Amino acid sequence: MAVAPAIVAQPSASSKTESYIDNKRKEDIRQANILAARAVADAVRTSLGPKGMDKMISTSNGEVIITNDGATILNKMEVLQPAAKMLVELSKSQDATAGDGTTTVVVIAGAFLKECFTLLSHGIHPTVISDSLHKAATKAVDVLTAMAVPVELSDRESLVKSASTSLNSKVVSQYSTLLAPLAVDAVLSVVDPEKPDLVDLRDIKIVKKLGGTVDDTELVKGMVFDKKASHAAGGPTRMENAKIAVIQFQISPPKTDIEQSIIVSDYTQMDRILKEERNYILGMIKKIKATGCNVLLIQKSILRDAVTDLSLHYLAKAKILVVKDVERDEIEFITKTLDCLPIANIEHFRAEKLGQAALVEEVSLGDGKIVKITGIKDMGRTTTVLVRGSNQLVLDEAERSLHDALCVVRCLVNKRFLIAGGGAPEIELSRQLGAWSKVLHGMEGYCVRSFAEALEVIPYTLAENAGLNPIAIVTELRNRHAQGEINSGINVRKGQITNILEENVVQPLLVSTSAITLATECVRMILKIDDIVTVR
Repeated sequence: MAVAPAIVAQPSASSKTESYIDNKRKEDIRQANILAARAVADAVRTSLGPKGMDKMISTSNGEVIITNDGATILNKMEVLQPAAKMLVELSKSQDATAGDGTTTVVVIAGAFLKECFTLLSHGIHPTVISDSLHKAATKAVDVLTAMAVPVELSDRESLVKSASTSLNSKVVSQYSTLLAPLAVDAVLSVVDPEKPDLVDLRDIKIVKKLGGTVDDTELVKGMVFDKKASHAAGGPTRMENAKIAVIQFQISPPKTDIEQSIIVSDYTQMDRILKEERNYILGMIKKIKATGCNVLLIQKSILRDAVTDLSLHYLAKAKILVVKDVERDEIEFITKTLDCLPIANIEHFRAEKLGQAALVEEVSLGDGKIVKITGIKDMGRTTTVLVRGSNQLVLDEAERSLHDALCVVRCLVNKRFLIAGGGAPEIELSRQLGAWSKVLHGMEGYCVRSFAEALEVIPYTLAENAGLNPIAIVTELRNRHAQGEINSGINVRKGQITNILEENVVQPLLVSTSAITLATECVRMILKIDDIVTVR
């Protein structure tokens, strides 16, 4: 019986150029990086959207955090794999750029990586995939910009809607009607007319105070210190027509520059020392009183006690209200708010360096006390938000949520365009990029089509987290967009597809565009890595 000889086909020269054959190690490294990064993305995927789940994070020191803010979850995760760490950095970048959409950006990056994995397994070169992704992202930003609706800062209602959308996915979503207008008012009050496109969130101070509920959160036109006034020797706790000094020197007896001990041999010398101390402190307080100052804010000192019992006694006698232990990093905010200058030496203590306010008083709140300064004369462009909460977990989450809402309003000040939420922009991007991929030639078109499909992960996840049928919802959504309804999105409250702009589910354009560009940047970087070198 004759056996047919085995025919070995030699690969032709042309097939080498078309398909890319990588060596095994590089393939394994890429595969490991993509899988590690996708694992991080899958971990936060369930917390996307208004019906997303919350994560309970238990830290090594026993602290417990409950949140569904993507940046916070990833920040607290101990990620060891270098490529997975890049996703943590990605979420931090989104937090810095836009402040919101930190979960979205990681989920999109995870979906892109999944498509890259498939394309690599088909033998497409990483550089081709990377370039196609860059082109797709540039086109996506153009599509989003075309969809956006311009908004004016005078249109307060639109700003409140976008802040409210940001808060809807948070633990404190039931308080969005209170926190959203508060965030808008806070940001608008610190916008400088000379630089209308810039908002520095450091001009908005958030003070947390345990007790009450989130409903008791308020915007204070003035300043709040989470400290009580000094009560030593019966000092005043309320001062009208206040003249406020911020001092950075100590009202206490001086110490020697070098470590040395003074030996006192008899009582007369001891009395002399005490008398000198008294005279030294009295001399300082007389200079302070001479300028008309009646409220002292004393910076915390690391060298020696900023104030002693003796100096507090004399300050109380001089009817000067004292708030001590003011943190060093708060000084800039305080001086900007009070329109005063910090005083570093008693010799420089002059009336023109003081700030003026109608009222400084100590107020009881919950189980503690705060010092409130209101009616500030020539107040700087700053504001304070006093956040309340029944327990520390709620308080911390309320602060994080408020920060996100403030960032959303800041985005609208920087780039005054709104875009629909609820998965509408992503489906529209997917549809338009899919159509555009047919115009492109060769591998590029194939890669762009894959990335277009990857963007469907956002509406799919929104539907999945809301307990709806994701396949039916996404299919219906595609159908609506194909008919030209570009603002159709998933209404998770009603469990159906509606015009999401009419439902007031809106977000700043900057959040969506930065999510796409940052995710693309991160994925391209992971894609280009073909080896990991460990240096001991």
